[in-house]
Amino acid sequence: MDITASDMSSTNPQDGLKKEERKVIFASSLGTVFEWYDFYLYATLAPFFAELFFPKGNETAALLSAFATYAAGFIVRPFGALVFGRLGDMLGRKYTFLITILVMGISTAAVGILPTFETIGWFAPLILVTLRLLQGLALGGEYGGAATYVAEHAPDGQRGKSTSWIQTTATMGFFLSLLVIGVCRISLDEVAFKEWGWRMPFLVSIILLLFSLYIRLKLNESPVFKRIKAEGKASKSPLYDSFCRYPNNKYVLLALLGATAGQGVIWYTGQFYALFFLNITLKVDFITTYTIVGTALLIATPFFIIFGALSDKIGRLKIILLGCLVGAVSYVPLFQTLTHVVNPALETYQKTVPISVAASDCGFHVFVLPTTKFTKCDQVKDVLTKAGLNFETLPAVDGHEVVTKIGDVTLEEVADGTKVDKEKYLSALKASGYPEKADKSAINFPAAIGIITLMVLFVTMVYGPIAAYLVELFPSNIRYTSMSLPYHIGNGWFGGMLPLIATAMVAATGNIYAGLWYPIGVAIMTVFIGAIFLKDTVHSNMFHRDSHDHDQ
Repeated sequence: MDITASDMSSTNPQDGLKKEERKVIFASSLGTVFEWYDFYLYATLAPFFAELFFPKGNETAALLSAFATYAAGFIVRPFGALVFGRLGDMLGRKYTFLITILVMGISTAAVGILPTFETIGWFAPLILVTLRLLQGLALGGEYGGAATYVAEHAPDGQRGKSTSWIQTTATMGFFLSLLVIGVCRISLDEVAFKEWGWRMPFLVSIILLLFSLYIRLKLNESPVFKRIKAEGKASKSPLYDSFCRYPNNKYVLLALLGATAGQGVIWYTGQFYALFFLNITLKVDFITTYTIVGTALLIATPFFIIFGALSDKIGRLKIILLGCLVGAVSYVPLFQTLTHVVNPALETYQKTVPISVAASDCGFHVFVLPTTKFTKCDQVKDVLTKAGLNFETLPAVDGHEVVTKIGDVTLEEVADGTKVDKEKYLSALKASGYPEKADKSAINFPAAIGIITLMVLFVTMVYGPIAAYLVELFPSNIRYTSMSLPYHIGNGWFGGMLPLIATAMVAATGNIYAGLWYPIGVAIMTVFIGAIFLKDTVHSNMFHRDSHDHDQ
């Protein structure tokens, strides 16, 4: 399948271009699906990895460590955007994302052969973090290259629809990771999966890597890049032109705060945080959780294309900002309703059994390090947070380090240097009627799937048009660099940090919904900044702009 590209500035979009465009979209999107699959394997298994790669003792601490490692891949994504964006603007789009997919595939396969904490101690999480950093660097260069490449092949009036296929790849990669992990967990018993079966989805990436490389080697360079290269307009210093030259640097900042930051938190709330909330907080078994979320993804995924195509007609920015707004307004009632339809017994227990923790030395832990110290207050909150329970935080009681009340039962801890006996608290919870697991027969599946589908629809609103918007916002000779940085800060930092920050907020406040205030705040910020300072880009000219004549 050799894919060629003519100079499309002189080609009528109605004359034979659609077949070639479909080839470009297919080849670019398929490779990107596999790359997202690689990246999100860890995200899907993050709670499971807490037991494999981190020391045991404090489950919330281990989970935070797992989420911190998960977040590490997101933190370095902007740096990957700088490195590979510069290469893409100087050397070309095609060869740059050949490198990114190679780095991603090798790093993912290496996780599949990595020894656990039990075998090599702290070297296990250290190596795991290193591999996640390599994945993040690769993804930082991948997305901008794929989005730019497809957009520069697309005819005027169809860029939103064309690039929206790239936007489906993240969700499809997530779905593929759920599917492969689900098959492995169903095919193996729990012991076998914990011992070696978890490695299989990572090793599968070797096959996907070879297939992706074969497809991408068939691609030719973007016609827009070939033209600016031939005309001598390719930037010799894309980093300087993007971030130090006005007004391009202004639009990098505005794109971040007024578009991608809100888009990032809406995306990760509707897909990943919803997944973790079902499995960890509401105590739904993994197969049921994967089924609910996977079904919602399948239902909602076509709307990436629908909103992408709609943005070609009515504009991109208004759809993105509307998605941010409806998400911010509806998240708290949606997650509360999700609790009601998925685990009504837990909801009833919360209403009938008051829980309080009286202490003064509780910490707010986001990044958990080997030197991090957990007080008895932290340990008690760990038990309650892991159980998915709300609790009231009260001032300390004289003479006691922690006083916890579970219904009519009072549990006291003194400052004697020992660890909290977790079984004591679990026994008290059980005696008070705490439901340890969600009753599958009590789950309202249509309602649960409907709620997750609605949240994924918000994702399609913000994510479907974003690639076209960013590509059109920046000049062709610095496009790869300029669009990649705000995208990966918005998604990698604002969005990727969401599970970590939200988990810490829940543990600190004793409210299972408190973590939602983080995405709500970021989304509202994006709505205000985007509405005031940004304009739409739907009518931008892709071919006749360079970094000296920004037309915004």
